[in-house]
Amino acid sequence: MAIGSDSSGSLLDTGARAMGPLVALDPRVRILAALFFAVSVVTLSDTPALLAAVGVAFLVAALAGLRWRTVARRLLVVDMLMLFILASLPFSVPGTPILEWHGLVASAEGFEQAIHILLKANAILLASLGLVGALDGTTLGRSLARLRMPPALVHLLLFTVRYLDVIGREYARLRTAMRVRGFQPGNNWHTYRTLGYLVGMLLVRSLERSERILAAMRCRGFTGQILLLDTLRFRPIDALFAGLVILVCAALLSFDAWFGGFH
Repeated sequence: MAIGSDSSGSLLDTGARAMGPLVALDPRVRILAALFFAVSVVTLSDTPALLAAVGVAFLVAALAGLRWRTVARRLLVVDMLMLFILASLPFSVPGTPILEWHGLVASAEGFEQAIHILLKANAILLASLGLVGALDGTTLGRSLARLRMPPALVHLLLFTVRYLDVIGREYARLRTAMRVRGFQPGNNWHTYRTLGYLVGMLLVRSLERSERILAAMRCRGFTGQILLLDTLRFRPIDALFAGLVILVCAALLSFDAWFGGFH
């Protein structure tokens, strides 16, 4: 299997294609930077340090040239999902009571933990979108292969990105066929049974297509190895960016430890 350059859009469709200075960096450095930043943010435990991390993440997103409308939609989806989960946290963590509702007591410590989780999630998501979200699937797969990730994981990523659109078109054809036959969804067993048939047929057709693809790849000499057609070069600008990321993360951790010393 040969991996070369690809002109497709970004993996997460963040709109950062060749728009910001971060796009020119080695994708391996960007992946490792996103991972290092995420690990650093997870270890933070004080609100000021987490707010600083969110600010750094916003700066990364700005340097990546992301479309803020797209970023806002993604953050809104994640935050709405988390709010339903975090709403119960103040009532389940013991501590200083600050609110009572129908016999349930919410603690200040619970509210603080909920805010911390929300800030961590937003900081990590913003930084990941800025550093990794603008990479297309082929570039991400090539970079992971260069980082010595397991070949099976790289294959899974590449084929998932490549054939999601194919499966989507197959789903659209099946839905069109259902509408032509007069299917009207409703809250009844016929609808549930029909949707179950739809999912089953989609799985069967996906399995059949995967078998044809595997046979075609074997005919072309595929042996399970990834052949990298182009090379990634680690340049001085990449080393400078990696050092800057380390310094920023160290500063966040130091600020968190310094602020925590006042408690």
